[in-house]
Amino acid sequence: MRYKSVIILFFLVSTLGQAQRTEKPVLHGKHWMAITGKSLGAQAGAMIFQQGGNAVDAACAMLGATCTLWDVLSWGGETQALIYNPHTKKVIAINALGVAPTGATVDFFKSLGYDFPPEYGPLTAVTPGTVGGLCYMLATYGTMSLREVLAPSMDLAAGFPADQSFVASIARNKEMLKGWKYSRELFITHPGEAQETPVVGEIFVQKNLLETLQKMVDAEQLALNEGKSRQEAIMAAYNRFYNGDIAQEFVRGSSEMGGLITLDDLARWYPVEEKPLCVSYKGIDVYKLQPWSQGPMLLQSLNILENFDLKSMGYNSPQYIHTLYQTMSMAFADRDFYYGDPSFCPDIPIKGLLSKEYARSRASEMYIDKNNPSISPGNPYLFEGRENPYLQILKERGSETKPSEERDFVPKHDVVSLTEPSDEYMERLCRGTTTIQAADAEGWVVSVTPSGGWIPACIAGNTGIGMSQRLQSFVLDDSLNPFNVLEPGKRPRVTLTPSLALKNGEPFLSFAVQGGDTQEQNLLQFFLNVVEFGMNVQQAAEAANFNSNQLWLSLGGTTIEERMPRPGDLLLNAKTPDSVRQKLTEMKYTLQFSSHTSGPINAIYFDREQGTLWGASSNYGEDYGIGW
Repeated sequence: MRYKSVIILFFLVSTLGQAQRTEKPVLHGKHWMAITGKSLGAQAGAMIFQQGGNAVDAACAMLGATCTLWDVLSWGGETQALIYNPHTKKVIAINALGVAPTGATVDFFKSLGYDFPPEYGPLTAVTPGTVGGLCYMLATYGTMSLREVLAPSMDLAAGFPADQSFVASIARNKEMLKGWKYSRELFITHPGEAQETPVVGEIFVQKNLLETLQKMVDAEQLALNEGKSRQEAIMAAYNRFYNGDIAQEFVRGSSEMGGLITLDDLARWYPVEEKPLCVSYKGIDVYKLQPWSQGPMLLQSLNILENFDLKSMGYNSPQYIHTLYQTMSMAFADRDFYYGDPSFCPDIPIKGLLSKEYARSRASEMYIDKNNPSISPGNPYLFEGRENPYLQILKERGSETKPSEERDFVPKHDVVSLTEPSDEYMERLCRGTTTIQAADAEGWVVSVTPSGGWIPACIAGNTGIGMSQRLQSFVLDDSLNPFNVLEPGKRPRVTLTPSLALKNGEPFLSFAVQGGDTQEQNLLQFFLNVVEFGMNVQQAAEAANFNSNQLWLSLGGTTIEERMPRPGDLLLNAKTPDSVRQKLTEMKYTLQFSSHTSGPINAIYFDREQGTLWGASSNYGEDYGIGW
């Protein structure tokens, strides 16, 4: 027993020592901080701050810029955000996720032979949400005009120098893009030549997108000329997109490609301001989105982990990894069965799922010495004083799993996992849903995880806008999740999950990460790195994490077989000591390894003692931050 303790202590000391030597420095700022997935995107935020905008203005500029840069999203995707308002001292949740269009039914997709909606093409699109979310946030909480905030995006649409990841993404998906008329016209810049797609450094022009953005700022200016307020003028631009000529062309182009979105679908959709969910972990209030996202999974995990002395286990010791893995497996099992759109499913037992009593009950079920491959959804209804109407479904479903060697860790557009990671794997690991972090001296804080419409995107007519692929996150069988069954007008349960944490009522951490089903896993470990192990934000962002695949995939694959959980799958950092590998193997885990397992995470820490901002940006990929 003493020998094992020495191993764990050595591992803790050695790994934390490595974490002290970060590859990128902490960003320090006094006035503001702007962080996102591309250097040009971060510069867009910095430009707005330098013009006197607040953190909401800057976040909206970064959102527009990253959409224009296709990092890895576009204007037809979806946006979700948490905003701290320093005047009310409250955290606000923004739900700008699109909904399933008319005609998108279970019977329709089953008639085409799908177990889940398709991954790519016009049939996988929900209504675009990013434009509406940007306009709503800017009008309600920003200070600047849409013209000012979109100026960087319009400059980029007029032409930006193509970078390596953008070029590689187009080249990799060339054949699919060539199959859609408007995508072919945009992305195949050299048809018939030896290399038909853009080359690194080439100026990539998006004429149609620039015209769409110009129409929006023209609508804003017309409203201002008519004496409308700043807010009303921004919403006039919103209306042109969702109810005017932009909407008409979007629907025409979508229909031409075989899409289902109608003019009524666009007109009926709107962004929603919601109350976020929150739990307290050791005096820190952690905020996440409602269960149309996977955000509550992190809150459930923190509640369970409060019942364990994590610090004494040691950072990334076998017992620590095992405890977090079991905890996440329980939370994922609940996510995969109970989460969905609350506006369609008011019966979601979220109060029970987030109760401390339920967490203690789940903690008591944990296997201490080995992985439990049969972790199932719990019964949170008991902790609401209600009967669970889905017990028969759970009983009939049983525990369905599949051997680990046959599936990737995360969605194909984010990363592919192999026992021996290839160059392609590492390139994909650096891509994915982007994140946006912004904060200012007044106290505004914004955390955003936008996504959708990534390459290969089906462009909607002459709008220049790539349609979302988020419909694939629905299920077509209520035995998988009765709350997330596809219906027109419903929002899918998504992986996108920004985070905010307050301490003593003031901002403590703002953090988010890309990566499909790995997002909440990496954010949980980042948070614990700071709170339990005393790392600064850059150390915590670069520190070696691990990823589980004991969950139902939210994206990627159109059959039950492709999406099923792989119990015991564990992706570890390549530097993990042999002693830890051996112990985890004895605990019935199947191990894979990668040189990067930390995110990439972007974050801001608020130093109350010094009155400064500490920014962190991933040490790999293209994530970039600027502070002042």
